[in-house]
Amino acid sequence: MIQPVRDTYRFNLARLQYIRIRNLGWLFFLGLVVCTVACVMCGVWIWTTYAHDFTFYLKWQDALVALSWFVAFIALGGAVLVMCFLHALRQGYTAGMVTFEGTNTLIVRDLSPENMKSIFWLMNGAFWSFVVTLIGLVPAILVGWTLHITDPVLMVVTTGIAVLLSSAGLVLSIGATVINIVGIFGGVTLGQRLGENRSYKLNGQISMRIDDFILTVSYPGHPESMVDLNLLTAEDQKKLLGLLHKRWIDAEQVWNPMLGEEIAYALRCAEQGLFVA
Repeated sequence: MIQPVRDTYRFNLARLQYIRIRNLGWLFFLGLVVCTVACVMCGVWIWTTYAHDFTFYLKWQDALVALSWFVAFIALGGAVLVMCFLHALRQGYTAGMVTFEGTNTLIVRDLSPENMKSIFWLMNGAFWSFVVTLIGLVPAILVGWTLHITDPVLMVVTTGIAVLLSSAGLVLSIGATVINIVGIFGGVTLGQRLGENRSYKLNGQISMRIDDFILTVSYPGHPESMVDLNLLTAEDQKKLLGLLHKRWIDAEQVWNPMLGEEIAYALRCAEQGLFVA
C-alpha cells in the first residue's frame, strides 16, 4: 500500500500476480501474432492457385481466401486488445489498482485475467458471424458448378434453384455482416475500457458488494466494475478491507446494509490465508 498524500491510499497490483498475468498476456499475444502471419500466408498461397478472371458467381477459392484473411484480421485485432490490456496491467502495477482519494472517492481498475477471456470470446463471435456470412454465399458458389453440368435441362433447373437460394442466402449474409460490423465497434469500445481507471463517489448512490473476494462497484450512470481482491498482497487485502469498512461506517451504512458482514467474512478469509496473492 502507498499513501502519497494524507487520506489518500493506493493499492498496487501484487508483483507475483502482475508477472503471472503479464506472462499469460504475452503468450496470448504471441499466439495471435503467429495466427495472423499463418493465415495471411495461407490466403496468399490459395490466391496464387487459381485464375482471377471475372465471373458472375463466387469461386470457392475466393471464400477460402476471404476466411483466411478475416481470421488474420480478427487475430490482429485481438493482439491489439491484448496490448491495451497489458498497458493497463502495467499501470495497475505502478499507478494503483484500487485508490481511496480522501473520504469520498474510490478509483478502481479491473485487471483480472478474465479480461483476456473477454477478448477471446469477442474474436470467437466475430469468427462465427463471418462463417455464417460465407454459409449464406454457398448457393452463389454452387452456381459455378451447376453451369458446368452437361445436360442442358438439368443445368438450367439446378442453376435456377441455386440463384433462388442465393437471394435468400444474401439476406443471411447481410445480417451476419451487420453483426460483424457492430462487433468491430464493440471491440474498439472494449479496447478503450480494458483496465481503465473508473472513479466513483462514496455517497448514498453507490452500491458495493463482496462475493468470492470480488469487489463489485455500481453507480448510476457509470459502468459496473468488478475488482478481484486476490490480485493484491495479503497485507494490502486486509488494509483495503479495513479502510472500506471504515468508509462504510462513516457513510452510515447506506451503500449496502450487508456490506459489513461481507467485509468481515473477507477479512477472516484473508487473515486465515484463504486468499493470498
